[in-house]
Amino acid sequence: MTFGTGGVRPPPNRLDGDEKTAAMRRLGADEWSGLLAVLVCAAAGVPVLVAVALGDSVTTVPPWLWVVVFGVFLAAMVICMVELVRPAAVPWVFGIQVVAGPVLVLAAPSAGLTPILLVFTAAVSAYLVSRPVTVVVVVLNSAVIAWSLWSITDAPGEVLMVTALYVMIQSATVLAVVAQEHEVRLRRELAVAHTELRATSALLADSSRADERLRIARELHDLIGHQLTVLALELEVASHRATPPALEHVTRAREVARELLADVRETVGEMRSSAPDLRESLARIVADLPGLDVELTVDDEVSVDEERSAALVRCAQEVVTNTLRHSGATRLRVAVTVDGDRVVLTGHDNGQGATQVTIGNGLRGITERAESLGGHVEFTADDGFRVVASVLAR
Repeated sequence: MTFGTGGVRPPPNRLDGDEKTAAMRRLGADEWSGLLAVLVCAAAGVPVLVAVALGDSVTTVPPWLWVVVFGVFLAAMVICMVELVRPAAVPWVFGIQVVAGPVLVLAAPSAGLTPILLVFTAAVSAYLVSRPVTVVVVVLNSAVIAWSLWSITDAPGEVLMVTALYVMIQSATVLAVVAQEHEVRLRRELAVAHTELRATSALLADSSRADERLRIARELHDLIGHQLTVLALELEVASHRATPPALEHVTRAREVARELLADVRETVGEMRSSAPDLRESLARIVADLPGLDVELTVDDEVSVDEERSAALVRCAQEVVTNTLRHSGATRLRVAVTVDGDRVVLTGHDNGQGATQVTIGNGLRGITERAESLGGHVEFTADDGFRVVASVLAR
């Protein structure tokens, strides 16, 4: 199952109204670090902008051209970090950033802060492109820094020392990003494993409870039910032989035995047909998922047997695990409703979606489970990823 072709950074949330305001108030470490990165890059260009405003000649190109390229660099950086364009266009925007950065450094070689822009370019590359391409970006940036230093100084030692320093800074930044991505990937895989384990545990618990109910039902039917049947027959015989005033008590005891036998049979029938608690099983699956806020709703009218409950639990498990693995979403809505003679499970995340849905083993499994119970499944990925799976209620 695939969701688009973007980079590894999560896309922006597709939230509306109050949700957007609440999300702005809950800025996390990633959001603040991105904001600070943009501010640092903007600050790196301030000395050149001030010099241009004062009329000093600090650039080898027309000042207005340097300012335009600087604006393009900042815009490209923001777009790459927030993914304001389609995922397929992000690498092209990043290419603009890769080109604009060296132009800014070479066009203002005497501005000592501009090489910082290249450090952040290397950091962004670790998120968006493959490792070999990142190495190429670091090498290119280092060559640009060396060339700009060589153009303003004749001290090879200074050029070598400063260039080596920036090589180490870029390498450390890239390695930090790689380590962070590795940790995020491990946490995501752990969350997926926990979800699968919870689903299996919930199904085992439902199965154990069903087996225990069946065992108790059999015991009630075979032991107590049999004994009550014998008792009712004995009282029936006694009612024909008894004489007043004992006849009244025998008749009353016979009616009580019949009512008790009917109650036992009704209880046995309810225990055999008792449905597992679908809401409880689904709540176990979606609880405490790192980085994913899950909203679960199950209509009170939903009542399914063990087989359908197991199918819906497995469908919900697949929805959650695919959201964790592929979509980059921060919010997932799971709803189970009744639609006529069908029970419908809907899962919708606010992830990046995809232009084309690739049916993998997980989605194929959802389809097979639903179709085996008289239902069907629909997938859409134009605005986040949505799964609608239905089964016949009985």
